[in-house]
Formats: sequence, structure tokens, C-alpha cells
Amino acid sequence: MSNKSSIRLILALVTGIALLFALLLGILLTDTLVNIWHNLRVAPLWMQMAVASLLFLFSLFSGWLVYRVLRPRKTLTDRDHTRPPDRETLEQQLQTAQDHGLDTSAAEQELKRLEERRSAGHIHVALFGDISSGKSSLIRALLPGVEIRTEVTGGTTRKIDEYVWTSSAGDQLVLTDMPGLNEVGGKLDKLAREEALRAHVVLYVVEGDLTRTQADQLQTLLDLNKPTLVVLNKSDRYSDSDLEQVRQRLQERLDKMGKAEVVPVSTGTTVTALRQLPDGREETLQRQLPPKVDALQQALQRIIDSHADTLESLRDSSVFVLVQQRIDEQLRLHRREEAQKIVSGYAQKAVMGAVAAMTPGADILIQGFLGTQMIRDLSKLYDIPVRKVDVELLLELVQKQVRKHLTLVLAVAGNALKAFPGAGTVAGGLLHAIAYGFLFDALGKSLVASLDSRGELHPLQVANQFEDQLGEDIKASAAHYARLAFREVTRRNEKD
Repeated sequence: MSNKSSIRLILALVTGIALLFALLLGILLTDTLVNIWHNLRVAPLWMQMAVASLLFLFSLFSGWLVYRVLRPRKTLTDRDHTRPPDRETLEQQLQTAQDHGLDTSAAEQELKRLEERRSAGHIHVALFGDISSGKSSLIRALLPGVEIRTEVTGGTTRKIDEYVWTSSAGDQLVLTDMPGLNEVGGKLDKLAREEALRAHVVLYVVEGDLTRTQADQLQTLLDLNKPTLVVLNKSDRYSDSDLEQVRQRLQERLDKMGKAEVVPVSTGTTVTALRQLPDGREETLQRQLPPKVDALQQALQRIIDSHADTLESLRDSSVFVLVQQRIDEQLRLHRREEAQKIVSGYAQKAVMGAVAAMTPGADILIQGFLGTQMIRDLSKLYDIPVRKVDVELLLELVQKQVRKHLTLVLAVAGNALKAFPGAGTVAGGLLHAIAYGFLFDALGKSLVASLDSRGELHPLQVANQFEDQLGEDIKASAAHYARLAFREVTRRNEKD
């Protein structure tokens, strides 16, 4: 009988025995349940209720126990990205971040600023647009006689002007004039996006139909789910019919992008006219037309009145997202710093281990214990589970890259060694010690880049980045590990 036939026979016997056991167990269980049922039918009512209650409680306990066992362990990176965090969740995240030694001052400062704005009770309106869109003249027309405050945001020299205004309905508004978006490459940069998150209402000023850049900017603002008004400025350049066509065309485009209302305004244009004097001479006259911003003031008031119950919650949710981003930024920074320490530590261990062994060989033992442990430690730092098969595949792919570039690797190590006179007697072992160092360094940096960007261990991507890494800073890295290796050899010789 062949091996395959024997295996099939064994599998058939095992399967038959398992099925027979399952059948017997089912019969025994059924017989037991039937007996219990008959006994309960003749038992007193109180006993029936007691048994039913015990069975119900046991079922609840069993379900809870299974949930506790199967529920994944909470980590610092656990987030529900489907909805904004609430205050309680943020407090927990802040505490967890502090327990991990993260700097949470920026996140705490954001919450403090939110509390200050809540206490003041102002409606915050963020104003965006290009430099040439007429934002300044719009502010003067919209808020005559306002108090002006200038705030310099931390970490930047760009100024944010704030204008405090009391509407006709008695609402206190703070209008934040953001720097022109064409000052910063036409994109909604980090500063602008953060201020939009802090605001209750967003205004975006245009002069006509949207350019591609303006459409991208506005789409980013609309994605924040804030009440948004698109202000069509310099409307006095159009006739009434042309203005309505421009407004409708712009509104139709906005309806496809998100919820926003188009409001035409005029900030008071200066017109020039010629007047014929009695003596035949002509005189040039300039006349300032009054601004027309009533529609915008009414639109702002409608938003405030219609969203009275939701403006605060919408703003708070946005700021909570911003706070969570602050926490995540610190987490990424913390991980990068810790990852650098882990990679450097394992690279040094690899150098010292090679110096201790001094057994030259063409195969760089990147698949060894240190390589496996470094991969596992970095994955643990990023709270990313790794499978043994992925680790083995990664090491196999990296080893192929090492063999492919072995001549270059040893040549660079040899050049780095030339800086140390008298190393010739142990050059063979030192070459491989230096190679161990910068190969572990390159592998670690490649792995960190993948874990940081993808949030998972992707062996093929790491191997490709490893090959690129060998060509970037291999010489500088080799010089560093050459010094380390030579210093270790010197220390051992002195000890001997």
C-alpha cells in the first residue's frame, strides 16, 4: 500500500470515529435534556422559575466571558474613525498618552482654548479666500467700526486678524481673517485647516466662478461639515441678469460638492464719471457707491438662528478631532524616537556579535535571532501584530537583496575601515561586523517607514525600501559602524 493510501485510510478512520463520538454525545445530551424537561414539568412553579433564572444568568455570563476573551486588547492607537471622539474618550486618550510618556501639552492647550471660547459665548466665523478676492474690503463693509485684534499663532510668523462685532440681533461674532490662500501655494495648509475646525461658520470669498485651485480649497472646507457660505464679491461688476446667471452656475456647482449657499455682495466700488462744466470743460468725479452686504449679514444670522442648538456641538466635535490629531502627532513622534533607539541598539548588537565571533562568511546572517527580534520589537512598538511567516518572508527577501549587493556592501565596509590604521590583521572579521551594522540599520529604517505609513508589516514593500536605503546613506552609516567595530576590537584586545 502506498503512503498516500495509508494517509487516506487513517484520515477516514479518524473522521469516522469523530462522527460516531459526536453522534453519541448528541444522543446523551438529548436524553439528559428530555429528562430535565420532564422533571421540571412536575416540579413546583418556584423551582421552574429558579432553574430558568439560573440558565439565563449562566447564558449571560458565558456570553460576557466569550466577549472578554475574544475582544482585542486596547492600545494607544485604538480609534473609532467613523465618528468624532467625545470629551470622555479624549480624556481617556490623554491619560493613556501621558502614561506612555507622551507630551500632551498641545492637546491640552487646544482643550483650554475651547473652554475659553465657550465661556466667551462668541460665534467664531473663519474667512478664507485669495489675496485679490477683496476680503479686507468685505470685512470693513460687513463690520464697520469693529475692534481689531491681531494674534500670531505659535510656531509661525503668519498673523491671524480677529474682528469682534455685535450683530443687529445682539449676537457677538468674532471674524477670523485668514492669510490669502494663494500666499501658501494655493492649498489649505495646516494652519488654515485647524482654524476652520475651531470656527462655528466658514466664509469663502470668490469673485466669480471657481478655479480648479479654489474648488479644491473649498472642497476641503466643505468636508469639515461646517455651515459654509460662499461670498460672491464685487457683484456690482455685473448686471442683474448676468449676476443671477453667475450665482446660479456657482450654486449648481456647489450643490455637487456639498452643502453651501452662494451670497452676492458688493463692498462699495469707487466709480468715475465725467461732468460737463458750463464753460465747456470736463471734470472727472469719483463717487463711492455704498456697500451691499445686507444679504450676507442676513445669511449669517439665519445660520446662527437655525443652528442655535447645533453650532456649539458641531464646533466642539471639530475641535475634538483636532485634539485627537494633536495626540496622534505626539504618538507618531514618540514612536519614531523609540524606533530609532531600537534600530540603533540592534545594529550595535549586530556589530558587537560579529566582532566577538570573527568568523568571516559570504552569507550575511540577516535571518538570525537579532533580525527576528528587531522586527518583533518594532512591530510591538507600533501595536501591529506580526505572523511568523511574514517575518520569515521578509528576512528571506532581504537576504536576497544582501546577496545581490554583497560586493558593494563589503567594498563600502572596506573603504570605511581604511580610516583606521592597523586594522589589517582583523580586516576580514571587521568587514562583516561593519556590514552587519549598516545592514541592520537599513533594514530597521525601512521597516519603520512601512509600519509608520501603512500600519502593517508588508514584507515586499520593506524589502524594496531596504534596497533603496542601501543606496542613500550607506557610506555615512558604514563610517559610523566602522568606528564602533574598531572601538570594540580595541577594547577586547586591551582586555585580553
